[in-house]
Amino acid sequence: MNAEELLAAARAARERAYAPYSTFAVGAALLCEDGNVYSGCNVENSSFGLSNCAERTAAFAAVAGGSHRFVAIGIAGPDGASTPPCGACRQVLAEFGPTMTVYFTSGDGYETASLRDLLPAQFELP
Repeated sequence: MNAEELLAAARAARERAYAPYSTFAVGAALLCEDGNVYSGCNVENSSFGLSNCAERTAAFAAVAGGSHRFVAIGIAGPDGASTPPCGACRQVLAEFGPTMTVYFTSGDGYETASLRDLLPAQFELP
């Protein structure tokens, strides 16, 4: 699956986002080493700390589905917005794909980055 296909799947997931407070809908599509693709959307809650990002929703769905090695993720936010993953999502993704490729919408296109570049000093237990 290429960047455009992952981003298309992320845009489709974005349509299911529950973002009544921020109105910043985000979707993610996560490609795993076994070839499975898992999608997720952000889900907000009136108790803001209980909200969940699209990337973590997709990661947790992948793990629940039995996939533990991540290859790439596409992230799509509102048109024109730059949507790299937040710090918490970077750390969660690094647990299963420290060198994975990250595609995220930005302006009228998308950007590509290595997760290692986005999170150069990830937390790891000794």
